[in-house]
Amino acid sequence: MSMIRDLRAVVRPSRVSPRKATSAPSASYDTTRDPATPSAVVDCAVYRDGRRLASAKPLTPQEAMRQVRHDGGFVWIGLHEPTEAEFAGIAGEFGLHPLAVEDAVQAHQRPKLERYDDSLFTVFKTIHYIEHDQLTATSEVVETGEVMCFTGRDFFITVRHGGQGSLRALRHRLQDDPELLAKGPSAVLHAIADHVVDGYIAVADAVQDDIDEVETEVFSPGRGGVSRGVDSARIYQLKREVMEFKRAVAPLLRPMQLLSERPMRLIDPDIQKYFRDVADHVARVHEQVVGFDELLNSILQANLAQASVAQNEDMRKITAWAAIIAVPTMVCGVYGMNFKYMPELHWKYGYPVIMGITVVLCLGIHRTLKRNGWL
Repeated sequence: MSMIRDLRAVVRPSRVSPRKATSAPSASYDTTRDPATPSAVVDCAVYRDGRRLASAKPLTPQEAMRQVRHDGGFVWIGLHEPTEAEFAGIAGEFGLHPLAVEDAVQAHQRPKLERYDDSLFTVFKTIHYIEHDQLTATSEVVETGEVMCFTGRDFFITVRHGGQGSLRALRHRLQDDPELLAKGPSAVLHAIADHVVDGYIAVADAVQDDIDEVETEVFSPGRGGVSRGVDSARIYQLKREVMEFKRAVAPLLRPMQLLSERPMRLIDPDIQKYFRDVADHVARVHEQVVGFDELLNSILQANLAQASVAQNEDMRKITAWAAIIAVPTMVCGVYGMNFKYMPELHWKYGYPVIMGITVVLCLGIHRTLKRNGWL
């Protein structure tokens, strides 16, 4: 059981926040197919007693399966965006259900777990946080991909879609622990589920930083102590990205619960216990994402309210200055009329007196409005 105790350490390396990641290339997000690979098959290997069998040349899926059927063990085949023609031969060799094959080729599936006779078909959505210097109305915050897994008694097939979410590093870590791989395909399924959900946790932490930044800007006092909010399009764009994140996490709750609670003959009982940990982490991330959505709704409403308050404040100031300007406007309008007989028109002190009265009235109105908070 020492292998099981070390399970988390094997499949869950120390996480680094996307914001703190170095600029060095990472095997976790391999974006291109190996130029030397003539097909969609990224890797194909036979594992027996937890160890990868050496081969003088790259094995084809058919050759690997023949070895497994003859000598035992299991085969792990990794594919990246196969075409229907490329996947047809593999599907026929392993007896994969046509509906699952269609989903694996076409992609754009929601996370799910389906049981077909002698195999399990599992869909995971991978999430990658996209670094950005400043959140804008067009910023892309998260990028999604897909990993489809076919789990059988003696085979495990992964089909990846998207430019991120490579499983090469995970495969190498698993190969470093033969006791774990000796548990068979279910150990690989758990490792992939744990790897994907760990990515969710890291992305959730980074998205939390973006939300905190927007929240600080919205509620920071602006000039005159009145916050004028931020561009609502930025908040709405972040909300859209959070919804994309939610669509990857929420449907995965039920599959992880089934894998952790319902006995399945393709899942080793010792491995099944650790699906509970994955299910707990999915539930935690789901709660975070739901909280993000609700918080962004509140921030958006507060931002709109602050914009409305700022507009009202501007209108009060405009109205106050219009009231002050109305006094000299009225006086000038009266004395601008071309009547011959008007009081003070020919008086020696008429001009300074009228100007003085105008200034006093304007100052009085200004003082009153300022005392009442209009200026």
